[in-house]
Amino acid sequence: MYIRKITTKSGEERWQCTGEGPPDPVTGKRRQVVRRDKGKTKAKQKVLDALAALKLSGEDRTEIGRKISFKEVADEWIKNYAMTGVKRGTIRIREDELNILFKRIGSQAIGSISHASYQSLINKLAKDYALNTIQGVHITANMVFKFAKNDGLIKKKPTDDIKMPKIRKTVEDLENDDIDEAYLETDELSEFLEVVRHDGLNLDLERFYLLAFTGLRTGELCALKWSDVDFTANTIRVTKSIFSERNNMKIYVLETPKTSGSVRTIQVESEIMSLLSTLKRDQQKQKMKYMHFTDDYHDANFVFCREDGYPYLQGNLVLRMKRLIKKSSITKHATPHILRHTHISMLTEAGVDIATIMERVGHEKMETTMKIYTHVTKKMKKDASDKVRSLHLDALSQLKSDIM
Repeated sequence: MYIRKITTKSGEERWQCTGEGPPDPVTGKRRQVVRRDKGKTKAKQKVLDALAALKLSGEDRTEIGRKISFKEVADEWIKNYAMTGVKRGTIRIREDELNILFKRIGSQAIGSISHASYQSLINKLAKDYALNTIQGVHITANMVFKFAKNDGLIKKKPTDDIKMPKIRKTVEDLENDDIDEAYLETDELSEFLEVVRHDGLNLDLERFYLLAFTGLRTGELCALKWSDVDFTANTIRVTKSIFSERNNMKIYVLETPKTSGSVRTIQVESEIMSLLSTLKRDQQKQKMKYMHFTDDYHDANFVFCREDGYPYLQGNLVLRMKRLIKKSSITKHATPHILRHTHISMLTEAGVDIATIMERVGHEKMETTMKIYTHVTKKMKKDASDKVRSLHLDALSQLKSDIM
């Protein structure tokens, strides 16, 4: 505590006492309490009273933390989190992760959850969930505890210095953990597109060809509008993705893409652009026909829409692809996302550099692209080696024949 005599602006002499209070519970910054009085003792007493009030306030918040449940704090956190501009899909993921936590520590007082008990929780989750899920749950829990700490409900986060469990893969996991399963080989893609041409339903041809030859995400494809398509330059501009929490075509939102790097312009083959051009003409005819009978047309300019103008959602693509895969000899678990990975493998085989591939498919992080790129590159080198060996064997065989 520091006391000194000062002169105020009005020229009066006062005693000024400065005391060091507890750090701000929200920002963690130091807080000083300053009080003035004509009497030195009174100035000091004012500071002592103020410091006592601050300390009591802090103790009260911690006491509340020993009574309020984790779920109550988490419910308040998710409301604030939703106001920060995160995408609805991300909020849905956080809510799912919170539900996992609620089943185990939802009713516990947030101030009673220790580092040891939380570590035990994380270890137990390893019995029921994949490592990626556990890591997501931990990230969400850490944000909730940080929220509680900033509000003064707890002094330390039990999530600090937590060790993720090492989940040993089973033989089945190792057999299934095959990068070859992540994309279609050239012959598999050819077969799939052959099935699309002969057995595809309405819009299957345009959508699956576009996915295979552009690397679009399904949400990006479903959100495409005709204003995004440039028939002169043969390009498609990706600026948005579609999301429907209830998987209802009439209740949807258009969001910015997954990352800032996902906003991009893609050069598209002229053959596919011709498909889209024909689709646009047919769609205009269908629109006029539909509006002749009713004015209940959702005129949102979607490229891939139903007869009433509402967009198709990602679930429709999943069902359509499942139907087509059954008509093929492909045994891989192929969802529409496999076509995105297939496009990366196609570009790699064509000799396109990794940076260009990432830009085309809208990847900011190199990990996903690099995993496929590296695998395909190694496979190409092996194939080249096998071809050289085959040529050498043919040459040696021919030489042996000539000698004999």
